[in-house]
Amino acid sequence: MSQLGCFLIAAGLAATAVAAESDSFLIRHATIHSMAGPEITDGSVLVRDGKIAGVGQALQAPAGVRVIEGKGLHVYPGLIDSGTEVGLSEIGAVRESNDVRELGRFNPELRASIAVNPSSEHIPVTRANGVTSVLALPEGELIGGQASLLHLDGWTTDQMTFKTGAALVLRMPVIETRTFSFPAGTTTTPFEEARKNYERQIRELDQFFEAARRYQKARQANLPGFQTDLKLEAMLPVLDGSLPVLVLAPTERAIRDALALADRQKIKLILGDADQAYKVTKEIAERHIPVILGPTLSLPRDEDDPYDRQFTTPADLYKSGIPFAFASYSVEFSRNLPYQAAAAVAFGLPHDEALKAMTINAARIWGVDKQTGSIEEGKWADLMLTDGDPLEETTEVKQLFIKGQAVSLDNKQHRLFEKYSSRP
Repeated sequence: MSQLGCFLIAAGLAATAVAAESDSFLIRHATIHSMAGPEITDGSVLVRDGKIAGVGQALQAPAGVRVIEGKGLHVYPGLIDSGTEVGLSEIGAVRESNDVRELGRFNPELRASIAVNPSSEHIPVTRANGVTSVLALPEGELIGGQASLLHLDGWTTDQMTFKTGAALVLRMPVIETRTFSFPAGTTTTPFEEARKNYERQIRELDQFFEAARRYQKARQANLPGFQTDLKLEAMLPVLDGSLPVLVLAPTERAIRDALALADRQKIKLILGDADQAYKVTKEIAERHIPVILGPTLSLPRDEDDPYDRQFTTPADLYKSGIPFAFASYSVEFSRNLPYQAAAAVAFGLPHDEALKAMTINAARIWGVDKQTGSIEEGKWADLMLTDGDPLEETTEVKQLFIKGQAVSLDNKQHRLFEKYSSRP
């Protein structure tokens, strides 16, 4: 064999060894919070080839597998932000750095993952606080496109994408008499005109769904001259129930409209940004519909609501048996996701349920609970190693792993802190 051949074989073996080391390790003597059972004190997590190979006490590291000492530390599943524009928007006021929407009322064929920027500065800032996955949401006037579930690590969008089409995103029409846009400012619309616009959009939604059903029948019949329509083709998984519809419905009326739409069109519904879901808990619970809540640390929607209305809604949903998850619905504040959940704990939500709403419950809602969301054998090693409870602001994430790969916790905010704290 030539020297070149020997060199290539040696290099390949070395690369394989490095790869094996990078996504294979044993964390030992830590407290394990698996989200699948009681916490394990003085526990261990064994990771092989990026997946969890063992969880328990007194696990031994196989030959060649590095050991991470976790004494005094805690291991949690990585957190999931169930609604954000991380990777899609960089600077809100700079149009060229935003890729969250396309022209037109109906864009079901568009997928958010295609527009994600893997080099976004928001990604390392977000994951530095334990968030390992996000649901990237496209915007739109009615149907904005398909949300994509992403891992927050990867050189390319293909490497980051966990689930390309996680849900169709639909914004429920509402009666809007006051709108704000920059730089125009606030625009006032007469109520009657706003009502007519609302009713027209409801009709357009139903008409689009009916057009999709006619297309489905024509496709199944294989009629002569049948032509593929990308928009209607993208609706087929929605019609057969394999693709859920995330309906953004912040008000009680919008939520009831969303429930009525789901009943009419027989779609699999997930309610998003549902601030007033507490007013419709009976109907939501009867239909077993999940809810993706927005920021808890926010003002009440109605001026006559109690001051703590947003804080108590998660507990209300929990008591009603409604599955729910938390979302930031923003770019810059996705990193604050654990604190949004923590605020609900002080107002009646059990501590473990707050954690589950960002881990295993979120994974169940998006249909990926067999792959992530808890620390169990066979799942991706999306893990964070902390010095305390992630719901506490004083807790520090010491290490973060995505698919078993250790990811850097360095980020722009940390670099700015270091720069200006040492300013003479």
